[in-house]
Amino acid sequence: MAAVRMSRRCRRYLKQIQRAPSRYALQEIASTIQSDLDRRHLSYDEALSLGNMIQQFADRLPGDEIVYAISDRDAYRRTLELYLKDSILTKTEQLLLWEERRRLGISDVEHDRLLGQLLEQMRRQGKTVAIHAFRRAEA
Repeated sequence: MAAVRMSRRCRRYLKQIQRAPSRYALQEIASTIQSDLDRRHLSYDEALSLGNMIQQFADRLPGDEIVYAISDRDAYRRTLELYLKDSILTKTEQLLLWEERRRLGISDVEHDRLLGQLLEQMRRQGKTVAIHAFRRAEA
């Protein structure tokens, strides 16, 4: 992937991201980036780069809240939420999610953490999710 040349505005956001003390502060920065993207003050590539950095910095901070930012992880989260909408995660959906993870560069650890967060949100809403398990091959 080619490196994105950062504008002055983008570099300013990067400094804010690096100094953010909490996930809430990162969420505020992500919302501002979204607004600037909507107003065409930032390119999509810059917003995606910044969003991926926001997700990396959010992983280092305490807490388990989901930070919503334009990023590869957010695209994967939306796909995962779509598959969980009917409260069943089938084997076919799991295979499709694996392919999406591979395409976006989402690790199994990130997937497990994100799935856990979404399942916890659904549990708080009083919903249950059935996840179909794969059987191991018999030797």
